[in-house]
Amino acid sequence: MSYAIRVEDLKKSYNSHIVLKGLNFNVNKGEIFALLGVNGTGKTTTLECIEGLRKYDSGNIVVNGKMGIQLQSTSLPEHMKAMEAVRLFAKWNKVEINHEMLDSLGVKELAKKQYLEMSTGQKRRLHLALALVRDPEIVFLDEPTSGLDVEGRKFLHQEIRKLKERGKTIIMASHDMVEVESLCDRIAILKDGDIAFIGTAEELTTKIGQRCTIYIKTEQGFESFESDNISDTILTQLEDYKCRGIAVLDIKIDRGTLEQHFINISRGINQ
Repeated sequence: MSYAIRVEDLKKSYNSHIVLKGLNFNVNKGEIFALLGVNGTGKTTTLECIEGLRKYDSGNIVVNGKMGIQLQSTSLPEHMKAMEAVRLFAKWNKVEINHEMLDSLGVKELAKKQYLEMSTGQKRRLHLALALVRDPEIVFLDEPTSGLDVEGRKFLHQEIRKLKERGKTIIMASHDMVEVESLCDRIAILKDGDIAFIGTAEELTTKIGQRCTIYIKTEQGFESFESDNISDTILTQLEDYKCRGIAVLDIKIDRGTLEQHFINISRGINQ
């Protein structure tokens, strides 16, 4: 199989409220895949159905490999120490402790530290280590860097890239579009219980269109122009300024960010 996960016609309702209308998508082996969606679109429900944490009404889910799950809300007893948690998870999964992985994540430095004493970044590292205890082929990361400072985010991004280099398949849920664009091979955007887009960030830009905003600074101040054709718009405006005797001081082109494209898709713009 070339895919790690296959979802076919997945449907889920809560009483009369339809959450998933029949999702269809694959996650390829060895890729970093992001599942995005504003609150209420069915993102969390989809992940929980794939992870086996929630029953679904109909459809089919095929998971081709062992899973490791790092949930955003993962919590441990306040007085449990890091290595106590690692030993517990290893015993539960009937595996040997991977000390090289613990060293890589800096978990051994926390060996005797109680959970309540850990910073957000330290907890994130421990959560990831627990997800990797059984050496899974597929790793679920729910908001993996939420609440972290710049250094903490940089460290976990490096570890996520290392997992990909080792051939792991990673499914991420994140509200950080910069993170998604930096790490992910493909993204899927959910809207009203269905997939509104699936593909690369570049393909999303193509789908939304090449519309951009052009900012022109003159001696009289700033003006902005929405355009689908950068060169025509700039040439037209420069000619206009020249005819009016206005000096142009600077030109800036904003081609839009992944976050802006995500918002447009979520709002049903340019679909």
